[in-house]
Amino acid sequence: MNIGIIYALIGAALSVFLCGIGSSVGIGYAGREANGVLSEDPDKFGTMLLLVALPGTQGVYGFLTGFLVLMKVGILGGEMVAITNLQGLQILIATLPIAISGTFSAIHQGKVCAAGIAVAAKHPEASMRALVYGALVETYAVLALVISIFLLFSIKV
Repeated sequence: MNIGIIYALIGAALSVFLCGIGSSVGIGYAGREANGVLSEDPDKFGTMLLLVALPGTQGVYGFLTGFLVLMKVGILGGEMVAITNLQGLQILIATLPIAISGTFSAIHQGKVCAAGIAVAAKHPEASMRALVYGALVETYAVLALVISIFLLFSIKV
């Protein structure tokens, strides 16, 4: 196994691990707040579920990026492709937008969703408004995912 493949695998791992960590922390923030609300009013589970689940999407984006890297280098679905050290480094760099942005976006989205849960607990009619604020944070993870995908597809192997 050459250094290029190792660089590419580091990029895949960073995408999955960092976005997964960010999503776990974000869901933790929102989940703690939701559990407090549910201890008082269990009927609000459906409303709380969307706000708790939202920070988990960045983990999916990191997984998707990692999957695309594994497909690109041939680990999934075929023969491993011989890539140069430079190509491997390019793949690693291509994964950084989602790995870094996805991590911080998920954490902050969890904080926004936790605040939204507090609002929705007192004013259930405002729960969709709170969800919109959480989705605004998501925008930057989506942009990072798109850039990582564009960068990955631009690398010729």
